[in-house]
Amino acid sequence: MMTRKALPRRTFLRGMGAAIGLPVLDAMAPALASSTIPGKAPVRMAFVYVPNGIDMRNWNVGYEGKLGELPRILKPLEPFKQDITLLGNLTHNNGRALLDGPGDHGRCCGAYLTGVQPRKTMVDIKAGISCDQIVANQVGAQTRFPSLEAGLEDARQAGDCDSGYSCAYTNNLAWRSETQPLPPILNPRAMFERLFGNGVALSPEARARQNKFRRSILDFVTEDTRKLQSALGSTDKRKLEEYLSSIREIERQIDKAEKDNTQVDPKMAKPYGVPADFAEHFKLMTDMITVAFQADLTRVLTFLVTREGTSRAYREIGIADGHHPLTHHRNEPEMMEKVCQINTYHMKQFAAWVEKLKSIKEGDSTILDNSMIVYGAGLADGNRHSHEDLPTLIAGHGGDNFIKGGRRFVYRKETPMSNLFLTMMDRMGARADHFGDSTGRLDGLDLG
Repeated sequence: MMTRKALPRRTFLRGMGAAIGLPVLDAMAPALASSTIPGKAPVRMAFVYVPNGIDMRNWNVGYEGKLGELPRILKPLEPFKQDITLLGNLTHNNGRALLDGPGDHGRCCGAYLTGVQPRKTMVDIKAGISCDQIVANQVGAQTRFPSLEAGLEDARQAGDCDSGYSCAYTNNLAWRSETQPLPPILNPRAMFERLFGNGVALSPEARARQNKFRRSILDFVTEDTRKLQSALGSTDKRKLEEYLSSIREIERQIDKAEKDNTQVDPKMAKPYGVPADFAEHFKLMTDMITVAFQADLTRVLTFLVTREGTSRAYREIGIADGHHPLTHHRNEPEMMEKVCQINTYHMKQFAAWVEKLKSIKEGDSTILDNSMIVYGAGLADGNRHSHEDLPTLIAGHGGDNFIKGGRRFVYRKETPMSNLFLTMMDRMGARADHFGDSTGRLDGLDLG
């Protein structure tokens, strides 16, 4: 249905200290028609990183070509098999020891999106500009936030986190420069206020006062919302109502998490809005990321699920052992089984996010159709600290069916992971002759 008012693509609902971007509406058709890709929604690029390697026995499949039945860890993605692409034999040589000795966890994470070997140090850190930031420098001016950095655990940026490698390497994916990592936002409340607030940092005391008298952020944009709704057609009104309802639900979940944390341990100061439950924390963060994609607040994301080398326990699924110690299983079946359960648990959360992205329409496509989301790890077998044949999949099609999906590609052994990133950079409009240790582009992704 055509609407009665043409809207700029970057329209915001504004109120006291709030600025809420809008999803793609029919009324924005003129603005979309004048964009770089006429009539097309923007393409997003995201990287979801899981730590400590993967149980490769339950990740890899023994064939190439069209995807058949998925292995155990990937099973949660079975309903979305045509929307994923599995990539084999991608390697990060600069994650290996080379001349630096122990420290695979520090190296693998520091090298993951930079393609270079981090300097082994705890003081004068040095890696490289990550591919997400190269893209952000090219396309970031088109969105409110050039990039978003999200995570779920441990924001330490100093000290020794692995055999002489700084915690800056294990706790960050994005690097703005060779010496400046971009720490992920871990707190859902902080992410929410960054996306929809006025950008003013609050002291703990001011935040407490604000929370005491908190209203929904949507209450501050009521007048703008009313004016906009009066000018929209019925289809756009429904889209807007659904979108604002999702924002209100995120607020409700954050408030619940804060109250639940207080009830669990009232004598201990806990971070505002950080759920104790991993799945709930993951969902809150990805719900907000989805809103940011939907409103075109950003097109570039890094998501450090938990920090590299983490010893987090997963009591939610009955595993009290630390994740990292379990990956050094020495082929003991019981420990290997627990690693597989953790890997599958992570994938279950990711699959739920994929489902949500696939459910949100953008014209004749969906947010998932217009995204390239890499899910993977900087180690393959955590027991051996192997850096070859890294577990890697792409969810989404990169717009215009750039990535067909539903297939597995196995490249020549030792093919640099940087080749994939160089190919994705091209798609995002940030073409470069070389990146990291790349040897060329990755062929075949557009084959049906």
